[in-house]
Amino acid sequence: MSEIKRDAFIDGRWVARDARFAVTDPFDDSEIAQVADADDAMVDAAVEAAARAFPAWKRRPAAERGRLLGQVAARMLADERRLADLCTRENGKPLKEAIAEVRYAASFLTWFGGEAERVYGETIPASNAAQRLTVIREAVGPVAVITPWNFPYAMLTRKLGAALAAGCTVVAKPAEATPLGTLALAELCEAVGIPAGVFNVVPSSHGGRIGGRLLAAKAIRKISFTGSTEVGQLIMRNAAADLKRVSLELGGNAPFLVLADADLDAAVAGALVAKFRNSGQTCVAANRFILEAPIAEAFTAKLSAAVAKLVVGRGSDPATDIGPVIDDAAVAKIKRLVEDGVSRGARVVFGAAPAGTSRLIAPVVLAGITPEMALWREEIFGPVIALRTAMDEADAIAQANDTEAGLVAYVYTRDGARQHRVAEALEAGMVGVNEGLVSTAQAPFGGIKHSGLGREGSRHGIDDYTNLKYIATRIG
Repeated sequence: MSEIKRDAFIDGRWVARDARFAVTDPFDDSEIAQVADADDAMVDAAVEAAARAFPAWKRRPAAERGRLLGQVAARMLADERRLADLCTRENGKPLKEAIAEVRYAASFLTWFGGEAERVYGETIPASNAAQRLTVIREAVGPVAVITPWNFPYAMLTRKLGAALAAGCTVVAKPAEATPLGTLALAELCEAVGIPAGVFNVVPSSHGGRIGGRLLAAKAIRKISFTGSTEVGQLIMRNAAADLKRVSLELGGNAPFLVLADADLDAAVAGALVAKFRNSGQTCVAANRFILEAPIAEAFTAKLSAAVAKLVVGRGSDPATDIGPVIDDAAVAKIKRLVEDGVSRGARVVFGAAPAGTSRLIAPVVLAGITPEMALWREEIFGPVIALRTAMDEADAIAQANDTEAGLVAYVYTRDGARQHRVAEALEAGMVGVNEGLVSTAQAPFGGIKHSGLGREGSRHGIDDYTNLKYIATRIG
């Protein structure tokens, strides 16, 4: 790879613009790059390029599309340290997590590269002997993908891999805070020979306007968005005007249940993974810890002792476990949530309420959480653990389901029957049973209720980028 790319990537060309915006390191606000600030004309050009490239890309043999995706994945892995360094700089996450993200992101390209050849149709037995009834899957068309800042590589490849494997072309709008990783991936796509117009990137500091332009574009047949529930609802409303296909991976408010028969050491280890990746800034972060009464005190003590060992610092420091949160608005939100909880009676059992404006926020463990507290209702997106006690299994399940979100839930219990019973009772699209890390390329990722529509990853992920076509043929 060459130096950091700073321009839009449209129709196989790097397109500059005088208007630019700064990408900064969240640790100290130092400038990393000035990136082209795409305007409406650039978005329109990207959409037109995707529309022109679509017919040829759709007709290209699936095996060839898959091989190209595999080559991009291989290049990502070969250059993982440089890509990870770039991620740490623009996102702030610890370097070890950034390396893991690069590998995770590459796995989606590898997976969907293989799935390209397995977009199967079917033959239906006809009631009329003179007919043959078949069903095929066809690419939806040009797709717009809008990705968040917290996993700039993985949230892109989870969409891009499925779209390109299915035969769709893509216009990507990365988050304003983290466009550099998306541009780096465009460079890799260019290097392996993915044709011009198949993958286009329009970075911009005006996300709402650019998103609106993509929604209004007649040539775009599907929108895939990862972000807040509020923005997802707006996208869905606007997509309805043109009946565009919509996939939405939205906010979470994940419960983490520790039942009385749980292995507490395993539960603590799972809690650290589920809560503190990317400083707690993940949609699958454990948000509400629900502890069955007999083990509540013991689990809290073990958890607090483990949290005390976590190192807070700059992401580039190899010792760092928790890096900075993304921006000042994130700091303000975390402070508001903690202060609201304490003012309503929550107890600080480890750490201290955040003070000042530093983006390095040390972990805080709060007990005595009640449903009236904002910590219970809102997604925290920070290194804050909120603990609440449940009387029994039924109470724990009721508390867990007391939310409009339904992305993921976690439960720790040794009892096999209880594992199935509780997992099926939890209102979430994904459940980790004695497991704090659920996402993998082979499994369907997505939620229910206000956490979104559709699935990413797995064989189901590619289906979201295809239309079914039924063909009735008279043969006699």
